[in-house]
Amino acid sequence: MEMANAFRMSRIILTANELDIFDLLEPAGNSSAWVAAQLQSFPRATDRLLNALVSLGLLVKRKQIFKNTAFATKFLVKTSPAYLGGLSLSNQTWKTWSTLTDVMYKGTSIVMEAPINERTNAWKESFIAAMHARAGKQADEISLVLDLSATTRVLDVGGGSGAFSFAMVRQNPAITATVFDLPNIIPLTSKYILQSGLSDKVDTLAGDYLYDTLGAGYDLVFMSAIIHINSPEENALLIRKGADALIPGGQLVIVDHMMNDDRTEPLIGAVFALNMLVGTLHGDTYTQKEVAGWMQEAGLTGVTLKETLSGIQLMVGCKAGA
Repeated sequence: MEMANAFRMSRIILTANELDIFDLLEPAGNSSAWVAAQLQSFPRATDRLLNALVSLGLLVKRKQIFKNTAFATKFLVKTSPAYLGGLSLSNQTWKTWSTLTDVMYKGTSIVMEAPINERTNAWKESFIAAMHARAGKQADEISLVLDLSATTRVLDVGGGSGAFSFAMVRQNPAITATVFDLPNIIPLTSKYILQSGLSDKVDTLAGDYLYDTLGAGYDLVFMSAIIHINSPEENALLIRKGADALIPGGQLVIVDHMMNDDRTEPLIGAVFALNMLVGTLHGDTYTQKEVAGWMQEAGLTGVTLKETLSGIQLMVGCKAGA
């Protein structure tokens, strides 16, 4: 029952995030009546939400004044450098996950939103912020696992904020990187590049990887967290395009959940397969054999699975002819 009812705690935190509760209470705190007045929400409902956040250890309450805990100030206030940007995305996926039972009878998402390139600016900003927060934690670790010693030109496909490109450039200053993403995402990418101070090392290229060419002359093509959006046929096409963009001896790197043959491990990948089921038309998580097969069909050799200490999985293959 504890697992079945865990959604209650999730909903409390997500609603508090959606209403900017932690931002309103930073830094001095205030009463629930004051918070309700700011939100124009019902005072009793607001008070009960704040009380629950106290019980969860995210707020403290003294003499009817609610204040953020140190944890909330660091991770839940949106102006904090350590803010958990993925919460906004979790709020958006709540709706799709609520349809899981119905999806069992249709076999695909029943609440599909517009294509990413056509969604609202608010959605795109929160999505890229969430991806940047995730990538920022992984990028340094991945750049250390990869052999970047001979790499000078990187294509970061579906690179979003460019976080992985930034890490590779910092790991090897000889690298210049191009972030390839949708036309309406690229303006956001450009802002992150400017903030990174790496405008002389990282540029952008707008397009749709299923319909446009990826260019040529790269010695590393990097694809993180994109194959799970696509169908098997789309992934075969995408990986072939990535291989075509490589120079002989170049590397193609795929970062994603690599499932075992039974599709039961890792747990995060098995759960994420359902996330793709309720939220996309064709998305899924794929087995190591499937990903390796697409890479080999694209002419890549020496395909191997690498894993970081924290469990991030990468499939790496090389283009023959060096």
